[in-house]
Amino acid sequence: MPASTAHQKALHGVGIGLRSQHYQVVLDERPAVPWFEVLIDNYFNAGGRPLAMLERVREHYPITFHGVGMNLGGVAPLSKPYLQRLKDLIKRFAPVHVSDHLCWNNHDGLHGNDLFPIPYTRQAVEHVVARIQQVQDFLGRPILVENVSSYLSYTASEYSEAEFLAEVVTRAGCGLLCDVNNIYVSAHNHHFDPGHYLAQLPKTAVKEMHLAGYEDQGDFLLDTHGARVQEPVWSLYQQALDLLGPVPTLIEWDTNIPAFEVLMSEQARAATYMEPARE
Repeated sequence: MPASTAHQKALHGVGIGLRSQHYQVVLDERPAVPWFEVLIDNYFNAGGRPLAMLERVREHYPITFHGVGMNLGGVAPLSKPYLQRLKDLIKRFAPVHVSDHLCWNNHDGLHGNDLFPIPYTRQAVEHVVARIQQVQDFLGRPILVENVSSYLSYTASEYSEAEFLAEVVTRAGCGLLCDVNNIYVSAHNHHFDPGHYLAQLPKTAVKEMHLAGYEDQGDFLLDTHGARVQEPVWSLYQQALDLLGPVPTLIEWDTNIPAFEVLMSEQARAATYMEPARE
C-alpha cells in the first residue's frame, strides 16, 4: 500500500537519522523529532523487520531517503535494478526527499567501501548532469545531491569544489543536500575557506543540511559520522544558517551508534541554532 499523503509536506526543524538500535525507543516514546532520515540501502530486501519497523515509524513521522548506491560520479551504467527497487520504496513510503552523494563508489563491478570524489572538470559536469537527469527521469521526481568529504584532489580539476557543485545542481535541476561537516573536513584537508565555499552555493537549491562528527588524525580530519558534532562545525553551521536561512537539518550518526538520548541532545543543540534563523 502506498504511504498516506499526510506526511508529504515540506520538512522543518532538526531531524535525526533512524537507526535499527532505536526503532523501539521511537515507537514506544514518540520523541518530539520533526522527521527521520532513512539509509534506504538498508531496506532493499523484500521483507523482514526493517521494513516492518519503517512502516510503523512512517505512520507517525515524515521521512527522507538517503542512499549510497546511485554511483552518480561513476562511469559504469546506472543500475536499473537498484533504481527500480528505490522507485518501488518511494511509492510505498512517499519520502519528502530522496538524496545520494556526488561521488563514485564502484567501477567495473568492484565496489569501494567509501565515497570517492570526482575531478572537477567540464567533462565531469556534463557526465554527472546527464546521470542525475537520467535518475530523475526514471524516478519521476527531483533528487538531492550531497557534497562528500575528501582526502585527495585531482590535478585535472578546473573548478573549485563549490563551483563544481553549483554548476552541476543548476544544470541538472536537482536540489542540494549541504553536509556542513563534510565541508569543514574537506576545507581543513585541502586548505580552503569553508565560509567562502558556503557563499558560492546556489541558495535556493539547498533543501537540507547535515551535521555529524569527525576525528582529528593529526595530519588530516577523518569524516567518521561517529561522534558528536565538533565545535568548528557548529560555528560553520551558524554561518550556513545566516546565509541560507532555517534549512531543515539532520543529525547524522552512522558508526558507534550511541543511546538515543545522545542524539536528542545533539538535535536540541542544533534547534537552538536554528530558532533565531526562523524569526
